Amino acid sequence: MGKGFITRRAFLGSVQSSVGKSVILLSAPAIIVACRDAQQARLSGAAFQNLNENEAQEFDAIASRILPSTNTPGAKEAGVVYFLDNVLDDSRSNEFDLLKRGLQDLRASASLEFSSSNFFSLTEVQQDMLLKQREDTTFFSTIRYLVIAGMFALPEYGGNKDSVGYDLIGFDDRHSWFSPYGYYDADHIEKGE
Repeated sequence: MGKGFITRRAFLGSVQSSVGKSVILLSAPAIIVACRDAQQARLSGAAFQNLNENEAQEFDAIASRILPSTNTPGAKEAGVVYFLDNVLDDSRSNEFDLLKRGLQDLRASASLEFSSSNFFSLTEVQQDMLLKQREDTTFFSTIRYLVIAGMFALPEYGGNKDSVGYDLIGFDDRHSWFSPYGYYDADHIEKGE
């Protein structure tokens, strides 16, 4: 693997760590629906349905620090904030309230430590410092889980815009493959099984 790629083991470890503490767990169909709705909202330039503009900027900044843009696109380029907006609907009001409280706490820390009323207006170093302090919280675990889900979901449904998540992990999204499919498949075919 080239530079810029994360290992599958590191990726799966990050997902497992997030899922364990997240207050929101999504099934594959729920992720697909959220991505589809996010895709439609992003393409139409629609206003956010559940996030106000300030919350959208804050969650976008948080997502951008969880999966930052480096020499590869990150959460911002993938449009993860639209995915978050669709997931945090009325059916998850308790979970959304928890995230809002976490966001208020983050803003309070930004104000106390850096005299800024918003997290998104801080430098990346300052943002990382505040997020690192919350790394073991339910707030952070839930946001990290949702960012990962939005980043690596099916592009045609709104997450993973332009397949930037697939490119990040080196996944080649083809609709069909040609033989030999891989070591195990080739071995299986040779044995006539």
